[in-house]
Amino acid sequence: MRHSRGFTLVELLIVMAVIAVLLSISVASYRNARVVGAEGSAIAALEAINQAQFAYMQTCGRQNFAPTLIELGAPVPGSGTGFLSPDLTYAEQVRKSGYFLQMGGTEVDTDIKACTGNKPASGYQVTADPTNPGSTGIRYFGSNVDRVIFEGMESFTGKMPEKGAPANGRELKLPTAR
Repeated sequence: MRHSRGFTLVELLIVMAVIAVLLSISVASYRNARVVGAEGSAIAALEAINQAQFAYMQTCGRQNFAPTLIELGAPVPGSGTGFLSPDLTYAEQVRKSGYFLQMGGTEVDTDIKACTGNKPASGYQVTADPTNPGSTGIRYFGSNVDRVIFEGMESFTGKMPEKGAPANGRELKLPTAR
């Protein structure tokens, strides 16, 4: 009688099939986790922009807002730092964690100058669009002077009002601190 050691070809194929199923499940979970992480980062960036705009309005803008992300990052005389971190203020359109962030505003009609020497805006709107929809993010986000973040399945760019709710999308309900 002969005793063989090792695995048969059928046993190896079954093990490979099990590994393939587990791998496909883990890849799908990984992609979902990346999307959720990128969307969370975009929401956090919009919150930071809204807070920076409020601080700018109160201390620098003479009750007006910064018209661009670059203006929010401009050094304030006396402190040497801006209202928002450099990773969100290096360009008119910023790419961060799989999202494009951009902001605009209507400049004031008067000759008012902010503490940075630039003309402020009477209002602002900011949007966050996924760089690769479906891959880096599924939802689109937007906010404005009301400091409420809105979410939707289509871009708010060019459609986000400087005040009030947009025509598309809905208010994002963020968890509150207890």
